[in-house]
Amino acid sequence: MKNFKGKVAAITGAASGMGRSLAIELARRGCHLSLSDVNESGLAETAAMAGKFGVKVTSQKLDVANREAVFAWADQTVMDHGKCNMIFNNAGVSLTVNLDIVQQRDFDWIMGINFWGVVYGTQAFLPHLRKANEEGHIINTSSLFGLMSVPTQGCYNATKFAVRGYTEALRMELEMAGDKVSTTCVHPGGIATNIAQAGKIDPNMERVSGVSIEKQRKMANKMINRTTADSAALQILKAVENNERRVLVGADAKALDKVVRLLGSAYQVLIMRQLGRMRPRPAR
Repeated sequence: MKNFKGKVAAITGAASGMGRSLAIELARRGCHLSLSDVNESGLAETAAMAGKFGVKVTSQKLDVANREAVFAWADQTVMDHGKCNMIFNNAGVSLTVNLDIVQQRDFDWIMGINFWGVVYGTQAFLPHLRKANEEGHIINTSSLFGLMSVPTQGCYNATKFAVRGYTEALRMELEMAGDKVSTTCVHPGGIATNIAQAGKIDPNMERVSGVSIEKQRKMANKMINRTTADSAALQILKAVENNERRVLVGADAKALDKVVRLLGSAYQVLIMRQLGRMRPRPAR
């Protein structure tokens, strides 16, 4: 995708964060937009900001975990814009909980948005990207936590590892078919968005960790406040331009990816030491 001008991009999770920054940067480059999010007020703000660049912008409230709604949105996007060239499956949520106490409804909730939302978006838009008979691209957001796991984020890890596997397999299948559509898997590190503030923390985590829910949120926000959403958007679009298979967003993502590659599964020991939770081995 060497040129975004005159193209049409669909973006989920466009009300804030990376979704908003992607929308504005694409509009700046002359790309028309179909935006969606569950947050209608934030979505309207993004649409207004992107519309200032003179491109056509449409928006729709959307729960990406609703398969029928996602397919209807894809069809509506093409009805409104005449075609679609890119789908950014960007919507995502977080869940902090130990795996032995996670409620099934919470696991289903995060899997529905983070993984099935990506699958539905890909399935709904791929036929339209092909029909455009131009270069097409599917951009799926995984995470640094799709490359490495950490305690209390097992559910989130599961969704993001799943997105990675799904996207990498799809990329190879499209190449085998000689398709004009390609994919990029996005692995952001700590991005300054509201995902931690808006995410779920199981009430039992206060008892398990000894740390208040509010303090846990503040700690999470501090940890992710490393790369701006605007910088992340630029890095993602550069990867799309270069048809990269994977893009590591942020210095922390690049550094920790190297650690995992170097140490293999032993990176888990390093994390446990960093967390100060290494338990003494039983005497033999």
